[in-house]
Amino acid sequence: MLPNVSLGRYAYVRGGGSPWANDSALALCQRYYHRGHVDPANDTFDIDPMVVTDCIQVDPPERAPLSPSDGLALSDGSSSYKNLTLKFHKLVNVTIHFRLKTINLQSLINNEIPDCYTFSVLITFDNKAHSGRIPISLETQAHIQECKHPSVFRHGDNSFRLLFDVVVILTCSLSFLLCARSLLRGFLLQNEFAGFMWRQRGRVLSLWERLEFVNGWYILLVTSDVLTISGTIMKIGIEAKNLASYDVCSILLGTSTLLVWVGVIRYLTFFHKYNILIATLRVALPSVMRFCCCVAVIYLGYCFCGWIVLGPYHVKFRSLSMVSECLFSLINGDDMFVTFAAMQAQQGHSGLVWLFSQLYLYSFISLFIYMVLSLFIALITGAYDTIKHPGGAGAEASDLQAYIAQCQDTPTSGKFRRGSGSACSLLCCCGRDASEEHSLLVN
Repeated sequence: MLPNVSLGRYAYVRGGGSPWANDSALALCQRYYHRGHVDPANDTFDIDPMVVTDCIQVDPPERAPLSPSDGLALSDGSSSYKNLTLKFHKLVNVTIHFRLKTINLQSLINNEIPDCYTFSVLITFDNKAHSGRIPISLETQAHIQECKHPSVFRHGDNSFRLLFDVVVILTCSLSFLLCARSLLRGFLLQNEFAGFMWRQRGRVLSLWERLEFVNGWYILLVTSDVLTISGTIMKIGIEAKNLASYDVCSILLGTSTLLVWVGVIRYLTFFHKYNILIATLRVALPSVMRFCCCVAVIYLGYCFCGWIVLGPYHVKFRSLSMVSECLFSLINGDDMFVTFAAMQAQQGHSGLVWLFSQLYLYSFISLFIYMVLSLFIALITGAYDTIKHPGGAGAEASDLQAYIAQCQDTPTSGKFRRGSGSACSLLCCCGRDASEEHSLLVN
């Protein structure tokens, strides 16, 4: 019957539904308490908490019923389906296990051999709460496999795409090596300057002063290169039908693409008028991070409070993640009326909870919109003013900047040139010899 009611071509897998399916296409299982008797009139109950699992095998019909009187004309081996009895007072859940097979012909457009998929499907009717409402959930897992005896006429050639993937991997590998070399040189220079400050001035550099030697753009490029190389390798494996991790591959390639486009901003920093965004973020980042740590404590307190108190009464507070999403939307002014209206409906059930919800929502909105967001904007504005007036009061240079400012020589003075006697490799950090170091020190 499945091929007649679905748009695509699907087929059941016999004996693949679950360990209880045997040779059937579908396994219907119910989990219930071993013994249960509930008498609400006398306020008595007798429940055995041991859970029993009972499964039956079902074979769906191969053809549609000829008439309404046929009903669900199951095969002879599935007659036990009609004897299934559900006792909801002791029922825990009902699960339906089955597996489907299909062939994806969409890949023919891209000159690829179609894939054969096997879907493991689990449908769960959850009655653990025994609240009169049974949530239904659907879980599916797709497994790709090589089709048996594939035959495609005029199959396209994917060699150009494979060549392009190899070029991308080689280019990203070269970029990774060059950026890693620059980061290594910055780390060595950081250690040298830290040793100099300790020997000459007896001072230990702070973390932020050490980070001045680290180029954040290189870290961004290294991360992007690693993600691109990993994603491209997985893409080649997927096209070769050796891997089926589509989600992981898309996350790697999508994140690397985002980082590449963010890295384009680096070239705008060479122009003073286009450098305002990056410079403001660089100055405001330490203060914003400290501010966010303090705000996160208050935010988590509201999340846990709303989850505990309002969870049984409001659908948006049923789980901790839903509470966080609801409160974040309230900060941005979304769904305010809907949230208040949903709590207004609970006023007749519990007046105390309704009063608490009003105090909870009004205090959260007032605190985060009128105070937290205003202070957050003030931090960004202060950093922007510092960038506009770099020489104003309060602008204090670091020890590294003060040390560099002592040098008054211009780049054309000749004192920064190095001798051409030693050859350096592209992938190593070269040091000066003793004679060259002495001549530069004298100059």
